[in-house]
Amino acid sequence: MSNATPVLDRLTIGGDLAVHRLGYGAMHLTGPGMWGPYPDPAHAVAILRAAVELGVDFIDTADCYGPGDNERIICQALHPYPEQLVISTKGGLLRRGPSDWTIPGREYIVPLGRPAYLRQQVEMSLRNLGVERIDLYQLHSIDPLVPLAEQIGMLSDLRAEGKIGHIGLSGQPEVTCEQLTQACALTDIAAVENLYNVADRTGDAALKYAEQHDVVFIPWFPLGHGQLVAPGGPLEGVAAQCGASVSQLALAWLLQRSPSTLLIPGTTSLAHLAENMKAADLVLSESDLTLIEEALSGYSLATRRPVGPSV
Repeated sequence: MSNATPVLDRLTIGGDLAVHRLGYGAMHLTGPGMWGPYPDPAHAVAILRAAVELGVDFIDTADCYGPGDNERIICQALHPYPEQLVISTKGGLLRRGPSDWTIPGREYIVPLGRPAYLRQQVEMSLRNLGVERIDLYQLHSIDPLVPLAEQIGMLSDLRAEGKIGHIGLSGQPEVTCEQLTQACALTDIAAVENLYNVADRTGDAALKYAEQHDVVFIPWFPLGHGQLVAPGGPLEGVAAQCGASVSQLALAWLLQRSPSTLLIPGTTSLAHLAENMKAADLVLSESDLTLIEEALSGYSLATRRPVGPSV
């Protein structure tokens, strides 16, 4: 591990929302495997409050987590919200109930970008979160059956009405550079949320575009859906040499990968939450980065991706 100056620990979303680069992804608070209300709401509340106490000022959620329960538990835990807390939610995926992701091979959750639906979901998220304006609202998945201009146009209208602060895009598994370029031509896009981690870098092109156009890049599954950090994983030896956990190593790599990355590791463990937050203190040297590349040689999460939605 290097003694160099730590990487930049803050960035700004949309020119006015300054946040720490280590946020919190609330998806897992919805319940085991995301398909039902959390079995212990009091613990979910404790996790969210602990995250804020540890310095988290960016929380990522979505209307389809629960569905709706995730936004409501955030409201229960943190409302009235601390002044500097930024909450990002997403809409545009139709999920009818908590069992929609439990049947392999059945498409029960689909993109739905019709303008009227997006307006309805924004209104529901405003109510669930207990706010008058959503700081960052992301189109959860671009609907191929609806012109992108109509989807972005409705979000732009809602921003003009003061119900959305900034607009972002989220991909399953990724928003392509072409889609990001098209969206940026239609309106100001503040953030893009794509599948990305140290072992799955298919989103490199979109990350580069984000850097060049002042768009915040939010990697989902930053820990490879837990596979990267499992005992006996490919990074275990390197983490030990760095005096860190594998989770800290993977998160530190993302922080150093680009100054545009904003991380949202999620956990239901208070111990893991505190561990993840310390990743901001880990600075990787060039030799550390080389060891990581060597450890991941021939390793890919591409064939191990779980079936289901993004964060």
